[in-house]
Amino acid sequence: MLNEIKKDAKERMDKCVEATKTQMAKVRTGRAHPSLLDSIKVPYYGSLTPLKQVGNVSIEDSRTLAISVFDSTMIPAVEKAIMSSDLGLNPMSAGATIRVPLPALTEQRRKDLIKVVRAEAENGRIAVRNVRRDANSDVKGLEKDKECTEDDVRRSEEDVQKFTDAHIKLIDEILAAKEAELMEV
Repeated sequence: MLNEIKKDAKERMDKCVEATKTQMAKVRTGRAHPSLLDSIKVPYYGSLTPLKQVGNVSIEDSRTLAISVFDSTMIPAVEKAIMSSDLGLNPMSAGATIRVPLPALTEQRRKDLIKVVRAEAENGRIAVRNVRRDANSDVKGLEKDKECTEDDVRRSEEDVQKFTDAHIKLIDEILAAKEAELMEV
């Protein structure tokens, strides 16, 4: 039972790290990356559809994304969705392709993005700590029900703490890499 709790805690902590990585990938750096547009939804036949289901997003060069829309009647809707997003991008259509140039980041914008990235990292750390708290309370519940000894509880808490420390260290490494990437000119 204790091993199941530890295994579940480790898996949930891995998911927290992956979610943090995904959130940080959405923060725009100076380079073009298709995942920048993942959060954009386009009205398509009455429902909001993710952009990657309406067209193919690719990198044209280091500062330009190219979107090949599957249905050419959707081009104005895709442009409007990109412009109305909070990414500050200005798409230009050229036939069946939409080009999205990424403007260079200013010093102030870089600092603002670093604050956003640090907040995301803190949210990831909090999620990992919440998993630790849940696992420890599950273990204490087993002790209350007399299903394990006090020594087992202490050992399990130490193991869960090791998982927590390792996952928080991973989040810190991801944060450091993202900060370095943002400050790159």
